[in-house]
Amino acid sequence: MASRKPARHVLTDWRPEDPAFWSGSGKTIASRNLWISIPNLLLAFSVWMVWSMVVAKLKLVGFKFTTEQLFWLTALPALSGATLRIFYTFMVPILGGRLWTTLTTLSLLIPAIGIGLAVQDPTTPYEVFVVLALLCGLGGGNFASSMANIGFFFPKNQKGNALALNAGFGNLGVSVMQFLVPVVIGVGMFLPLVGAPQTVVEKGVSSTIWLQNAGFVWVPFILIAGSLAWLGMNDIASARASFAEQSVVFKRKHNWVICWLYIGTFGSFIGFSAAFPLLMKTLFPDVQAMQLVFLGPLVGAASRALTGWVSDKFGGHNVTHWVFIALALGVLSVMYSVGGFGAAPSFPIFFASFMWLFFWTGVGNASTFQMIPAIVRADMPRLLPQADPAARLKAAEMESAAIVGFSSAIGAFGGFFIPLAFGNAMKATGGPSAALLVFLAFYLSCVAVNWGFYARKSSLLHAPQTPSKMEIVA
Repeated sequence: MASRKPARHVLTDWRPEDPAFWSGSGKTIASRNLWISIPNLLLAFSVWMVWSMVVAKLKLVGFKFTTEQLFWLTALPALSGATLRIFYTFMVPILGGRLWTTLTTLSLLIPAIGIGLAVQDPTTPYEVFVVLALLCGLGGGNFASSMANIGFFFPKNQKGNALALNAGFGNLGVSVMQFLVPVVIGVGMFLPLVGAPQTVVEKGVSSTIWLQNAGFVWVPFILIAGSLAWLGMNDIASARASFAEQSVVFKRKHNWVICWLYIGTFGSFIGFSAAFPLLMKTLFPDVQAMQLVFLGPLVGAASRALTGWVSDKFGGHNVTHWVFIALALGVLSVMYSVGGFGAAPSFPIFFASFMWLFFWTGVGNASTFQMIPAIVRADMPRLLPQADPAARLKAAEMESAAIVGFSSAIGAFGGFFIPLAFGNAMKATGGPSAALLVFLAFYLSCVAVNWGFYARKSSLLHAPQTPSKMEIVA
């Protein structure tokens, strides 16, 4: 019986560190996979965070949920998305990036269609909305597998920029959603398939909306993106690994150190994205600027996508050091803007301070991920002293992808804890300063952790290293 030939989409010979291979065909293949991955990830972020926009309108269309119930509906996607990332982290080496990207993108149809159906009936039980909120976390889980997958395609000196582009434009889905949803719910799209509109009265003004469009609008894009993933992406045969092989990262101390740092960068980005609109509305109720909330996630996503090269050039550990100093300064500025130092509250300073915070979270998201492959490769001679260069390189690629995914999972819990911290501070003291002090202390701890492990001159990343023959020619 003839041996079975590898499928057309499976790359059996993949050597991105070989300059001749990379310039010959590798770069083209890697770029195609990256630019197909990006819209899939953007849609995942859009569906993940769309629930926050839907929840804000539920009372207006006749639902009788309490404020506490609405808060939990807003928080649950962050919890489920972060938890799913833990599992999604390990799926690409098991099933392959092409299949897993296709499946996870198409899974977004479940919450998108579910939202479109549920919001049309004010008698829909609260339990149904709890399930839909948890299902929106499917979008949050996609990030871990998407980043792990893209990391396999690029050489060491381009991983930082590639991961930054994938994540940055993927993060842009939050801003796209916050901009697009208010537009589409005011338009009778897809008539007559989507159902009847709802009449709402807000501040004495009556209007007609189609809240179901907040879910249905994503359906055609999900189908297109999922099809592109199936038809155009590749699997890398050498990237296959079992869960048991990947789970070795739980024993690596640098996995946990990176998790701490990524809570400070991505955790801040997604947490501020969730909390900023409500915080602004609560602290400055007379300022009509809610239409500007999408600018925060937009700034954070853009800075992540456009600054990956900075970390590739100057070293992620050096960039990360200044990121956390900048975030600490931003927190102090926010405290000043809300009267934390005795000054009169100032909305312009408040808004500008948050734009500063969003910008630096994006830079930090890129820089911390750029550090991961460099850290793992530098540590391999100690971890696998008896292994040959080829084995070390393969292990480093596998462990780097796993740490990228797992740290993204831990960082995503910031989407729940930051809004919770602001809420508790507002409830206890009437202002956000207590939460901001906690954030300040955390950012300063990140400065110390990053310097102690990576930025100081005697750290792992500053040790003299000679590229192995495998890294040069393989």
